[in-house]
This record gives sequence, structure tokens and C-alpha cells, in this order.
Amino acid sequence: MHIIDKVYIDGAFVTPHGTDWFDLHNPATARVIGRVRLADAEDARVAIAAAKVAFPAFSRTSKIERIALLRRMHDALKARRDDLLEAIIEEYGAPTARVAFMADHPANVLLDAACVLEQYDFVRRIGTAEVVMEPLGVAGLITPWNSNAGFICGKLAAAIAAGCTAVIKPSEMSAMQTQIVTEALHDAGLPNGVFNIVTGRGEVVGAEISSHPDVAKISFTGSTAVGKAILRAGAETMKRVTLELGGKSPSVILDDADFTQAIPLAVGVGFGNSGQACIAGTRILVPRSRLAEFEALAKAAVENVRVGDPRDPTTAVGPMVSQKQWDRVQRYICIGIEEGATLLAGGPGKPDGLAGWFVRPTLFTDVRNDMTIAREEIFGPVLSIIAYADEAEAIAIANDTVYGLQAYVMSTDEDRARRVASRIVAGRVLINTYAHEPMAPFGGFKQSGIGREYGTFGLEAFLEPKSLLGLHAA
Repeated sequence: MHIIDKVYIDGAFVTPHGTDWFDLHNPATARVIGRVRLADAEDARVAIAAAKVAFPAFSRTSKIERIALLRRMHDALKARRDDLLEAIIEEYGAPTARVAFMADHPANVLLDAACVLEQYDFVRRIGTAEVVMEPLGVAGLITPWNSNAGFICGKLAAAIAAGCTAVIKPSEMSAMQTQIVTEALHDAGLPNGVFNIVTGRGEVVGAEISSHPDVAKISFTGSTAVGKAILRAGAETMKRVTLELGGKSPSVILDDADFTQAIPLAVGVGFGNSGQACIAGTRILVPRSRLAEFEALAKAAVENVRVGDPRDPTTAVGPMVSQKQWDRVQRYICIGIEEGATLLAGGPGKPDGLAGWFVRPTLFTDVRNDMTIAREEIFGPVLSIIAYADEAEAIAIANDTVYGLQAYVMSTDEDRARRVASRIVAGRVLINTYAHEPMAPFGGFKQSGIGREYGTFGLEAFLEPKSLLGLHAA
């Protein structure tokens, strides 16, 4: 039984003021494996005060000092890689096929930030002005459960690179991962108060961070509904806000696509991270002229997806993170059936012989883009095939959504795929790939968010330009 009864404030592990406890589960068995004591609003205020005190000195550190710090942070996280990998499997249920990336990513993003910082000019000449990029202040970083350690380190890396101090509110469902990350960052020897981690509920700790006048910047990853609440709370003090929110990503299969390549890719981007991913390609747009062929091949592919024990290397889809999430996915599967979609594979209930929060990998066809399963983010292994007549209709359907985070285009003609990609309204469009580029900006159009993360764009989200006039050029 894992008992986590400390938060991290001002360079020390301390007992939180909050007294509520939260049970941690292994989602593959649905059994309780630990408990975490939750921080409250008072803990958040103490953490914010510590970050505020630390900011003046840290904001004046040199680029060289911050690069060295990020590299130490990278080394410390890398040293705990095996511990983190085990926690991700036990606490989140990520399959072995996925967990290696999730365990490596937290260290990698710190090194990526150091590389960006090495090339970044904080002072530049624009006309007669000298423009200086200055750190915003205390940053509130609020992270979700579906890649907890990676989001903590990615957001903190950008804040540190910019010279900001931070208060982090991670998901309470990921407390074991948070504990390992916190211990590693503590070992890296950051100055007291530069980062603070207070695990607590969003409506308590997250709300305090989002509204506190001493927090200058919020970076949040999570649902669109919560993102809107954070935006409203931050408006009162004009906080700078980065929001990476929900998605309903289209996978556009063009009529010249090679289905032997396109179908495995479409299933992979739909079921990645067990479907618990904002970038999941859950709407598969297929030319009507090849629909029957696609349905038969896709049905076979989904039926062959292995769901089960995360430690089995052949498992592709693990459990949902919680009973609540399992119930949510089941509700959407039932809605799809009720609204007239045709079930090709999967369906309601658990796969045979599995006790945890497992969902049968599910594929619908005869889906219209106005159906609930095509409009709302399900966050589970549920895919919808939507037929289209021609390229123009495919683009129209792809863009007919309140979201615009990521999209996929599959074609044997790269020029054609590029043309289609240029007309899709999304922050990232991946052509015949599921690759990630850590230096490229990531974020969404429309209700998928505000602002960008990663690379130079992610760094500048924590900076504010100041113009100095009347100075002679050096």
C-alpha cells in the first residue's frame, strides 16, 4: 500500500494543511493500491507565496545557469526512469508498448527545453527599439492524469527556461508518478521556491491557483469545460493563459490511400494511449467509393487489437483510468447504438475474463457527423467511420467540429495530402505518420485551446516583450 502524505513547498516535503485523503487504484484490477493526502487552498496559497519570493532572484539568473539547471533536472529524471515506468503501469495501466515513451518523455522534454534555450535571444533590435523578453512571474501549471509526468516536466521546463517560478497542481489520480518526479526534481537541486507541487482537487487547489492575484500565468491541459472555467477565473487578474484542451481529431483517408498502411495507422492513432488521448483520431473519414473494402479490413484490424494486462507486451489497449471513465465510455457506446450507428466491432461491456476497467475496442460505421459519438470527446477506444463523397466533403466534415487540435491525412500522393492538410483547421496535421516533433508548436484551434507548447513557441508563452526606446544600437 502506497501512502503519500507530503506535498512539496519551498524546497521541502511538508505535511499538507489539507486533511482529505484520496484512494489510488490499479485500473487493471480495480483494487486500491494506495492513498494520497490532498492539499487544500491554504497549501496552494503557501506554495504561491514561496514561488513569489523566489521569483525576483530566479528571474535574474543567466541563460547559462538555467541551461545547466535543466540539464541537471534531465539527469535526475533519467535516473528515476525505471521507477517512473513501474508507477505508470501500476497506477495508470499504460500498456508496455506505450509506457516506454511515457517514462522517457519527462526527461526528454527537459533536455529539449535546454536546447531551445541555447539558441534563444532574449534581447533583439527591432527598428529603433531594443526589445527584451522578460519572464512573466509565478506560473500555475495544472496537469491531467493521462500523461502526468510528461505534462509536469514539459510545462515546468518551459517555465524554468523563461525564468519563471512555478506552482504545479497535478492530478490526484497520478500521485505515485508525481511523487517520483518530485523526488527527482528535488535531487536536481533547484533553488527553494522555484518549483512547488501541491496535489489536490481541481475545484479546490486548481481554483485557488487560477484566481490568485500573485499568479501571472496559467498553463493547463485537460478538458475544454475546465479550461473555460480557468479562463474565466484568470480574466479577473488578466492572467496570461495557455490551454491545451479537448479534441475530436479526424483521420482523413483519401481515395488513393494504401489501406494496408492506412488502416493500421488509423487504428493506431485512434487507440493510442488506450484511447485516452486528446489527439486520438476518433473520426475516420473514408471515401464512399471504397467504404465496404475499408469496413471489412478495419473490422478485422480492430478485432485483432489486444486488450488486457498492461504488462503483456502484446497488449495494445489497457484499462480506463477509473470507474468513472469506464462508465463514461460505456455511455457513449450505448448512445452510438441508440442513435443508429452500426457496430462493426466491440460494443458495451468488458472483454471476457478481465476484472479491471477494460473497454472492448469498438468500431462504428454508418456514423453521421452530427451524431453524439462524432461530436463529443469520448476519451476511450471508440472509433467512428464517416463516409464522404469527394475531397471537398472530406475537408468539410473534418472541419465541422468545435475542436481543432490535431488531424491526420493518409494518401499515397504527398502533394495532394499536403493540399488537403493545408485546408484542415487544426494545430497539427500529421501526414502518413504518428510522429511527434518536440521542437514544433503544439496546441489547438477553436475550442481545443489557446496558445502553444513546445519549442520556441512554448518558451515565449512564459515571456512578455518589453520595448526600450531611445538607446543607441550596440
